[in-house]
Amino acid sequence: MEMRTLKLRVWRQQRGHKEGKWGEYQVEVHDDMSFLEALDILNEALVARNEDPIAFDYDCREGICGSCGLMVEGVPHGPEPGMTICQVHMRHLAGRSILTVEPWRLGAFPIIKDLVVDRSAFDQIMAAGGYVSTNVGAAPEANATPIPHDDAELAFDYAACIGCGACAAACRNAAPHLFVGAKVAQLALMPQGHPERTTRVKRMVETMQRLGFGTCSNDGECEAVCPKAIKTAAIGTLNREYLRATLKSL
Repeated sequence: MEMRTLKLRVWRQQRGHKEGKWGEYQVEVHDDMSFLEALDILNEALVARNEDPIAFDYDCREGICGSCGLMVEGVPHGPEPGMTICQVHMRHLAGRSILTVEPWRLGAFPIIKDLVVDRSAFDQIMAAGGYVSTNVGAAPEANATPIPHDDAELAFDYAACIGCGACAAACRNAAPHLFVGAKVAQLALMPQGHPERTTRVKRMVETMQRLGFGTCSNDGECEAVCPKAIKTAAIGTLNREYLRATLKSL
């Protein structure tokens, strides 16, 4: 298996309130190695030299949770479309001898250390309305509530959003509208989400604004970097749902 030397330019920051700086490292990689494996190998070498390893976040390493999110060459999750960074292998980065790696860059996601950011702002938006209240008890019959096939399929597409934050990280205004739109649109399409339809969107949008996120830039960077290929049509649904809720409250 052919190995090659890769130079990594990594953002290092001990704490969010401390001044950060760039660190440059070399690591031996091969095409079948994942990007996070390369960081693991680099950290092993750093620890062996009694140096501080690079802090980065991850969990499933299967593209399901999105916690691995970071910037590679200025692109959230790296230049390969439709993937989280944990799914990217070095063969996807062939021909590159130097890579710049940094955390999400937005005020609502403060840096904890190195490449790790605090994404609890998304949790607060979800807690504000990204749920369906229901009585506990036996599960209802699956076919008891008729749902049009197209609505069910579209809701399933929106439900694929993993809340990684790539949309906000890519937006020049740090807008999370693709994330919020996907969550609002998913529940607006389902009859189970209709009882809280009005309060849900108002609470989620108000929380988003309170946390310091920006407004939608309408440039489409969010769709381009979304690892689950969520379409910007979700933002249109978000805007319509918010307008509907505002008019109903007059």
